[in-house]
Amino acid sequence: MMVNLPGMPDRKVKPRTGGLTMVMDKGLSLREAEDLMSVGSEYIDYLKLGFGTSVFTPDVREKVEVYEAAGVRTYLGGTLFEAFVIRDMFDDYIELLEKLGIRSVEVSDGSFEMDQDRKTAYIKKLSEKYYVLSEVGSKKKDVVYSPEEWVEMMVSELEAGSDKVIAEARESGTTGIYNSDGSINTVLIDKLSIDVGFDRIIWEAPLKSQQAWFIKQFGANVNLGNIAPDEIIALESLRNGLRGDTFFQFLPGQ
Repeated sequence: MMVNLPGMPDRKVKPRTGGLTMVMDKGLSLREAEDLMSVGSEYIDYLKLGFGTSVFTPDVREKVEVYEAAGVRTYLGGTLFEAFVIRDMFDDYIELLEKLGIRSVEVSDGSFEMDQDRKTAYIKKLSEKYYVLSEVGSKKKDVVYSPEEWVEMMVSELEAGSDKVIAEARESGTTGIYNSDGSINTVLIDKLSIDVGFDRIIWEAPLKSQQAWFIKQFGANVNLGNIAPDEIIALESLRNGLRGDTFFQFLPGQ
């Protein structure tokens, strides 16, 4: 950091277990991936090759190597995991991970409903070899879980071997932990942060208003996900009170 103004937060640096940022790559070229790392590798902890885009993107293995060499954990979107599982092709999915040189994996059930015992069994098996992130919450607006169900699912997945749990919001930020208009489900988020644990959850927050809310609520070192590649520097500015939305959050004496 070039400056350290009075009142700026004590931002955690890599390698870190809190203040994590997950970026979604929805089809960047190899050159764009290299450019992203040249600018943002210091601020990016996880890189998700969104949903099934890795199937169609050229030079995927080379991109994985670029990201991993820069110290960024890289994994395939949970929707692709689900696409293999629903076809009873779990072993084929493992072969794909090995082919791409991927050592982190997302386990989700957002596109189709999976029995929780089955989901945690996948987590347990994968955690023997891979760094596991599991996602809780449905992508379908008509599937609504109670706060108690959210807590139960997250805790069971952490106990099964997930390193972190991801609170679903989709890339639109209008489902899961958010309402259909993108507003915050504060009751749910408060319960999860207390009953599951603040540092154990990555909150998907694709919209600037959502990012700002989490930073104001939990501070600069909140875990945030589904960040667009071209927003990584803007988010770091937001985390440090150098953007209008959080300007007054980190002034001396505040």
